[in-house]
Amino acid sequence: MARSINQNAGANVAAPAAKRGAIQNAYGSALPNFRNLGILLRIVLIVNVVALIAVIVKSPALTALSAPLMEVALLVEPLLILTLVVLYLLNGLLARLTYVSGALAVTGIALLLTAVLYLGARDFLPIELSDIGRYWLLVALVSAILLSYFNLRARALSPALTEARLQALQARIRPHFLFNSINAVLSLIRQEPRRAETALEDMADLFRVLMADNRELTPLSREVELCKQYLNLEQLRLGERLQVEWHIDKMPGDALIPPLVLQPLLENAVYHGIEPRTEPGVVSINIYASREQVHAVLRNPYAMGGNHHAGNKMAMGNIRERLQLHFDAEASLNTRVLDDAYQVHIVLPYRRGGAERPA
Repeated sequence: MARSINQNAGANVAAPAAKRGAIQNAYGSALPNFRNLGILLRIVLIVNVVALIAVIVKSPALTALSAPLMEVALLVEPLLILTLVVLYLLNGLLARLTYVSGALAVTGIALLLTAVLYLGARDFLPIELSDIGRYWLLVALVSAILLSYFNLRARALSPALTEARLQALQARIRPHFLFNSINAVLSLIRQEPRRAETALEDMADLFRVLMADNRELTPLSREVELCKQYLNLEQLRLGERLQVEWHIDKMPGDALIPPLVLQPLLENAVYHGIEPRTEPGVVSINIYASREQVHAVLRNPYAMGGNHHAGNKMAMGNIRERLQLHFDAEASLNTRVLDDAYQVHIVLPYRRGGAERPA
């Protein structure tokens, strides 16, 4: 497994600048995932807000809004529901298109469904329908607004922006971890050379992944293996002070998650929960699947009034933004302070198989 991480991370590090730029653009210009609950709710909300504004602007007085609202609802809601159903079914095909082609396809689908509903409903809807050209114009305008909104939102949530803030945290923590790990390995070279060699291999694999361009989703099993390598290195210097409990017998190893989601949380657990203690402390990791969701629950010792600096909040904020980028409202990260423990609970949709595009 270590060699797998090594090769995968090495390929990422060696990727040319042009390839990294292409990945960056993919984050900045990508169609929304029409099978994501958060995306669908946003579309419904935006379309209805636009329709409400149009009714308010057109109505002479606010007291006379009920009838125009009913007429607009009879026109907008069936089209909106039908369009979302079609986009949901065609999401896989749309994902393979370039951004421009996909945007044109989405707009074309909306216009086609507008024509279908117009021709099929004009004989029995109890309202007066205007020329179809007017509805096409409105649908095209709303489609452009929605696509622009999701494009701007994807750019705002791009890891290229959040990574810049994370680097400030890494600049403080990584050298601390690196120097301590090197000293721990040096102490093993003579007494346990084989163990020292394994530790150096783990260090090389870990730092290759940390320095790689990690924007694609990765199997959960690979992230867990990386976390084990990290904790093994920490145990070299902390010894019996660091106790690790893994509960992963129900873990779905094929689930896709953003890389480096769990490892920074474990780094915080060690830095804030174990290092300040003189007695042994337990870091617990429980990962399981339930109702098509993946749950990861991490716990570490917690002392009230301890030194929990802003770096912890920065790492949490970065992970939240990356979860939102990939999964939108379908993912969450919650923290709790228990009696003597600090708990982080991550919930993700259970997505299997190949690469998944951002939400």
